[in-house]
Amino acid sequence: MEGLRREGEGPVWLQIRRALSGRITSGAWPPGTRIPSEIELTAHFGVSRMTTNRAIQSLALEGHLERHRRIGTIVAHRAQERPAFEIWDVREIVERSGERYSYQLLERMIVPAEDSRRALFNLSPKTVLLWLRCLHLSDDIPFQLEERLVNADAAPGILDLAVDRTPPGPWLVDHVPWSQAEHMISAIPAAAKEADALDLNVGTSCLVVERRTWNGATPVTLAKLWHPGSRYRLKGQFEPVR
Repeated sequence: MEGLRREGEGPVWLQIRRALSGRITSGAWPPGTRIPSEIELTAHFGVSRMTTNRAIQSLALEGHLERHRRIGTIVAHRAQERPAFEIWDVREIVERSGERYSYQLLERMIVPAEDSRRALFNLSPKTVLLWLRCLHLSDDIPFQLEERLVNADAAPGILDLAVDRTPPGPWLVDHVPWSQAEHMISAIPAAAKEADALDLNVGTSCLVVERRTWNGATPVTLAKLWHPGSRYRLKGQFEPVR
């Protein structure tokens, strides 16, 4: 485990996850490699076993690792073909830039049976869907408008969450498992409702990230995240597959 260090900022389990995924995507741990055990990694990083387990489990759910009772955890054979995916907390992004984060709940409702938004999940009319509209601010300036649809059956406890005080995104990451995620990124002009929330002129170009997550075949959440184009940059880092 020489040279294996936590990477980046944010929650400790994410720092450990980045360290492990870096070994996988760089080819340092090729497919079939048995990685150090949870106990070994826990001691190496000086954290709780729960923290280590969360990092390993998140990579296993995405297909980067395979867990076996007898032989331990090994690197999956197609792991290098799959990008390690992270869902970032907007609070961390704002605070990392040295600015003050704040949050406002704009709308919360149970989606009626006849509402067209239910078609986005293609679930039974009896399934409870929660609609949330939230605003994230940086130094009191709108930074991100979050429009989110949540399958309450796949996210137990979400209906009891005090979303007027607690942003739903980090809570979902911490409490609800997911096995697959999809991002779509677009440049969209703000209509009146989005422009009003983000304090923009109608028609201003926005960077919009549409994120879907599933747990197996079950949809968990669909989030549409609006960012003023002049105030937000999306950065990605990639390494070639060797």
